[in-house]
Amino acid sequence: ARIRNCFSRLLPGNNYFTFMKPKKSTWKFNLDLTHPVEDGIFDSGNFEQFLREKVKVNGKTGNLGNVVHIERFKNKITVVSEKQFSKRYLKYLTKKYLKKNNLRDWLRVVASDKETYELRYFQISQDEDESESED
Repeated sequence: ARIRNCFSRLLPGNNYFTFMKPKKSTWKFNLDLTHPVEDGIFDSGNFEQFLREKVKVNGKTGNLGNVVHIERFKNKITVVSEKQFSKRYLKYLTKKYLKKNNLRDWLRVVASDKETYELRYFQISQDEDESESED
């Protein structure tokens, strides 16, 4: 009786109900590769293949099955997962690919919104270049 009375006082806005949200069924993340692909320094097809080989499902690489789907449309790559998949893991793999292909010095991975990463060039100011040439 006490427990029932406790729960009857809780309203939907209280903390108890905020923990009862249904689990997310799919995770979807996008990678925007537009600028480096248009400049010809980045191969989106090769990167897509790298992701297919390196993404781990249940602790094993190359085990995507029907759980993780990687699709490429022009200069964008979409990763859709039915199991939990972190956006941070996608960033880690992207940085690993950039390092492998010696692009890490020119490109960085930036979150442009909640579900999207974008590859951008590092901003190098002209003032630094001029001061180095004066020495």
